[in-house]
Amino acid sequence: MAAAAGGAAEKRRIMCVGLVCLDIISVVEAFPAEDSDTRCLSQRWQRGGNASNSCTVLALLGAPCAFMGSLAPGPAADFIAADFQRRGVDTAHVAWQPRGEVPCACCLVNAASGSRTIVLHDTKLPDVTARDFERVDLSQYRWIHFEARNAAEQGAMLERLERYNRAAAPERRVRVSVELEKPREELLPLMGRGQVVFISKDLARHFGYRSAPEALRGLRGRIQPGATLICAWAEEGADALGPDGQLVHSDAFPPETLVDTLGAGDTFNAAVIFALAEGSSLQDALTFGCRIAGRKCGIQGFDGIV
Repeated sequence: MAAAAGGAAEKRRIMCVGLVCLDIISVVEAFPAEDSDTRCLSQRWQRGGNASNSCTVLALLGAPCAFMGSLAPGPAADFIAADFQRRGVDTAHVAWQPRGEVPCACCLVNAASGSRTIVLHDTKLPDVTARDFERVDLSQYRWIHFEARNAAEQGAMLERLERYNRAAAPERRVRVSVELEKPREELLPLMGRGQVVFISKDLARHFGYRSAPEALRGLRGRIQPGATLICAWAEEGADALGPDGQLVHSDAFPPETLVDTLGAGDTFNAAVIFALAEGSSLQDALTFGCRIAGRKCGIQGFDGIV
């Protein structure tokens, strides 16, 4: 699947709103014991963060896309900005904070299992605000995806989108998706604001659900009528509950060798958004998301998923 060329609709972009951070990734032969001294097989800097990673995947899939999030001047931000530019991701709506530090994550990728262990230094850099979002020309976007973070500000952003969509012609409306990864109580109302809502396995387990279908049925009442609820469950694939109430499922597509799962969920989300934005059915979008996420798990980083 590739993005079509030409036409006004194709020029409208997909925006991802959320976190960007610096990932310092060390690939190790095996997970180290506490208080041990070991060498890594390789080490790299990589632009990270859920929304940021999804932009990378969208760009690789051929979708014109934009990132909206916060950065603070310094070497980490220089690296991040250069990488966005290299990928062709529009950063016109990055909120440059006058003080603070870019969040940094130290990530250990176990070469034996492909698992990733993340230690994030949350520098409390302020998130983008509803005032920042007021400067976005919504007519330039066909889809805006929110990584749920600062509920009050994002709620105001979603209110603006809802007002815009009520006034816009059907073909000019912006589709809205929301990702809830962390089980934070103040974020849960955002589930009711997206037309497509992604919930994580961790969030589902927090509510006591033991499978994706169980979580979707149990949490269906939290989403708006006509919305789609999606939950990926690692090696068990992913399930979705569509507007018609029908449950659809895709098996996982594991690589021959599991190499690196860092960013696999962000890859899945982006691939599903891309497919739905291109007009695919929910079943086909779910399968496409699982297939691209599986490719990502078989490689280091993101280059090579398409």
